Amino acid sequence: MTQQVTRRHVFYIPGFDPVPPRAYRERYRREAARQAALSGYEIDRGTAPQGARFGWGVRARIEGAEVDARFELLYWADIVQAGMRGGIVSGYLALARTAWAYIGSGALFRLMRLRKGPVIAALYPVVVLLAQLALALAAGVVAAAVAARLLGPMLPPTAEGALRLAVVIGAAWPILRWFQRRDHLYAWYLVKDYAFSSRLHGAYPPEQEVRMRRFADRIAAALASDVDEVLVVGHSSGAYIAVSVLADLLRDGRVPAGGPALSLLTLGQVVPMVSFLPRATRLRADLAFLGTASVPWVDVTAPGDGCAFALCDPVAVSGVAPEGKRWPLVISAAFTQTLRPETLAALRWRLFELHFQYLNAFDNLPGRADDYDYIRITAGPLTLGTRFAGRAPSKSRIETPVNRHRGIAA
Repeated sequence: MTQQVTRRHVFYIPGFDPVPPRAYRERYRREAARQAALSGYEIDRGTAPQGARFGWGVRARIEGAEVDARFELLYWADIVQAGMRGGIVSGYLALARTAWAYIGSGALFRLMRLRKGPVIAALYPVVVLLAQLALALAAGVVAAAVAARLLGPMLPPTAEGALRLAVVIGAAWPILRWFQRRDHLYAWYLVKDYAFSSRLHGAYPPEQEVRMRRFADRIAAALASDVDEVLVVGHSSGAYIAVSVLADLLRDGRVPAGGPALSLLTLGQVVPMVSFLPRATRLRADLAFLGTASVPWVDVTAPGDGCAFALCDPVAVSGVAPEGKRWPLVISAAFTQTLRPETLAALRWRLFELHFQYLNAFDNLPGRADDYDYIRITAGPLTLGTRFAGRAPSKSRIETPVNRHRGIAA
């Protein structure tokens, strides 16, 4: 093995997640230490990248080579938090708008032909919120009947209907508020997630476009530095953001020839949830562009992750695969092979943590150089393109172009 990377700048773009950046920093430090103990790596804290709003660094000795890796989280949690604001009425309105966006456009039925897991995840909050509404209204009806029996004889006949309505609302509202505030089932969160992605029927909201331009500026600055690789990691919804940001950089000529290697790693992607919507012309154009670009792009998912479109080639299934398509290389994290049975059993009902497993340590790696290992990819001595140069795509990948809406931005 020839060392290619001594210094790496990693940009991590999270999905629709309101948690503070320090949670990602602590996850990386915890899981890097676990992977080091399992795989014989040496991991120590390093220096955060200069000018980063949220970042951290590690010094690693992996595969016999020393690497300085600096991580920068590209922050958009404030946009997520703004998208999650609103009360009960706005939540149910968002539910109705989102359902219409996917059903009215035909996207939902096309998505069902890919993977059922993420479609079930999309339908799950609909069922839960409607069940909560039915339960709250049922409690309100019972309370109204009791109130009418007790107070009805003292009221004029025309006032009984108003009494019942007031009691139904008065009893149902605090129940719904309780469900929303606790959200142990993550149903309200998921409704806001899908509502944010679909509110413009696949087009990026203006505030997201502004933030993506800032992301591009930060990546361009790293490409002008003395690092050996700039690795962009997009997780979940962050995957399609990463695609568009890199497409913009390439089109604008901001990737210098002879500069650091630029690489793209997408994890647990949900690209079809947006690219299948009618106004996602910008995203579809970016997917088609990156499909033939010079930037190595590895897309990692796992069939065990019910929140991702596992092994679905996001360019091909979106119906925009250009002639001469090269990317992405679609591979599986293969949780059933790379995690011990007891680890899988512990994650079985922790669906959100399973969706984050791509960022965690793997306790049963076969040991090949091209196995998916997040710590080795981000802190090891090879560029992403070199590490996976000989890797064949997953035989189980889905490339059928099932998207109905295939228009792209001019």
